[in-house]
Amino acid sequence: MPRPDLQQLTPALHRLRIPTGPAHLLNCYLWLGADGVTLIDTGWPDSADLIADALSVLGRQRTDMTRIVLTHFHEDHTGSAAEIARWADVEVIAGAADAPFVAGAQRGPLPRLTDREKTIHAEFDEPSHGPACRVDREVRDGDVLDFAGGTRVIGVPGHTPGSIALYLPDADAVLTGDAVAEFDGEVILGVFDVDRDAASRSLAQIAATRARIAGFGHGEAVLEEAHARIGTATDPFAPSADAR
Repeated sequence: MPRPDLQQLTPALHRLRIPTGPAHLLNCYLWLGADGVTLIDTGWPDSADLIADALSVLGRQRTDMTRIVLTHFHEDHTGSAAEIARWADVEVIAGAADAPFVAGAQRGPLPRLTDREKTIHAEFDEPSHGPACRVDREVRDGDVLDFAGGTRVIGVPGHTPGSIALYLPDADAVLTGDAVAEFDGEVILGVFDVDRDAASRSLAQIAATRARIAGFGHGEAVLEEAHARIGTATDPFAPSADAR
């Protein structure tokens, strides 16, 4: 098991890089609160031990985990949720429209790839589900979670039907899941969306937080003026010649 690749974004917020396999610079996030640890996304199905090692490096342990927030149902974000949810009395939270896919009650939709996206990934034959995990709380746009000074849920449908982002007031940070990404130094619209038009509209919702810091599901974090970068995100994989 490699040593955890951790980046401290604020005193309490840390980015953990997940060894990626086929995924570009995959991340999950750890918030170290007085009431325990909140984990935002969980990496691949084999990521639990790495996350436990990261907790140890940060002076915490598995039994300190109090909640998991899943930004969407895809395997590289929910893969270890079911295992980590058994570490302690852990609340599992997901967007309402994605909750049936996380729990394994329904199969999620396939993304609709542009021709440019097909140059970096073959067409999907099956939805990207992780192992089924219970969902204890389904959330929607505007809901508030009890960590980081009242974390606000932002509904950002488009990548998946129930994708969510999170604004953490105590960190002045927004965690976007796959609604936005960093790629080769650019902040871009997230790829492999089920509804690209909805995904594009979701960018304004995230930028409206005016967050200083942004952490993405894939790519490097932005540590200053993140909202402005997100508000002018490019779309290098757009379906037409006129990428935004």
